This record gives sequence, C-alpha cells and structure tokens, in this order.
Amino acid sequence: MEIDEILNYALTLPETEECFPFGEDNLVLKTKGKIFLIIDLKAFPNTMNYKATPDDIIDQRDQYPDAIFPGFHMNKKHWNTLHLNKIAPSKVIKEIIHVSYNLVRK
Repeated sequence: MEIDEILNYALTLPETEECFPFGEDNLVLKTKGKIFLIIDLKAFPNTMNYKATPDDIIDQRDQYPDAIFPGFHMNKKHWNTLHLNKIAPSKVIKEIIHVSYNLVRK
C-alpha cells in the first residue's frame, strides 16, 4: 500500500485525526487523542509504526521478516515497524491498521 492509501483507509475509522506532533516528517494518526499509527515520510522505504498484541508482534515479525521489525523508538513489546516495501499485502496492512486502532480505542 502507498501512504495515501493507508491514510485514506485510516481516516475512514471513526474519530480518527491526522497530525504532525513530532515534526513534518512523521504523520501521526490518532483516535480519541491516542496514537495508533506513525508514518515516517522521510525514511526510504517509508515506515509505519503500529500497535499490536504481544503475540501478534512476534507472529508478524516471523511471517514478514523482511518487512516487519521491532517498533523503532517504541516499546518493542507492543509496537512494530512495517517497511512499506510492498512485501506485506494490502489486506494484511489494513488488518494491522484496524487492530492497532482497536487496541488504542479500548
């Protein structure tokens, strides 16, 4: 998925807003004031930090070892970083976004 597709999908989720609290290079998506995605617009390939359950964190890293890594500058137990390099299918990325959103909304 491209960044604009990720942004468009995430903004369809209720009470989602975009902002740049960490500078113009980091697009942040929040719901109810809590971050569920951080997209690094300057990195190449672009990256997306997202929240997941501790079990999913490990499974995702194992399933996509060339695309998903421990969360960069985040708690490694609860956050992963996805390299947007087209290895992970769009369906998987949408699921990741939805799970991250739901974990933060609780």
